[in-house]
Amino acid sequence: MSEHEAITVGGGPEQVGLSFLTAAYGVREEVDRSMLSAAGLSLSRTKVLQVLAARGALHQAQLADALGQAPRSVTQMVAGLERIGLVARAEDADDRRRKTVSLTDQGRTTLAAAEQAGTHTLRRLFGSLDSQQLTSLRALLAHLDAALER
Repeated sequence: MSEHEAITVGGGPEQVGLSFLTAAYGVREEVDRSMLSAAGLSLSRTKVLQVLAARGALHQAQLADALGQAPRSVTQMVAGLERIGLVARAEDADDRRRKTVSLTDQGRTTLAAAEQAGTHTLRRLFGSLDSQQLTSLRALLAHLDAALER
């Protein structure tokens, strides 16, 4: 019996919850590794590029809000992405303290490679489930999402 199975066999909600968190962390780490290997991007950096691709150029504060992160954390990520040419920052014409962040062409290309690697990894992992298991998992996750909103 694996360590993961030992946690969930006969466990109550808290043990199942811990098992879920362990599995979710493992999935995130696997996706992160695949993105780093294919495109040199972590999942968190990929999310920054995804927001910019979807919404266009944003002020750093807007980007932080969209990501649900502290502005200082986003500023550091953006600086790193700028250093490697994936985003560009420009001063705001009305307020020179504000920076507008935009995705570069290289950023779009790198984002596409990262997303492809992430998609491949998720298909590999969740493709190991049969259609009934996927349907059940989808329903369980929807139920958890609803519980979080209460």
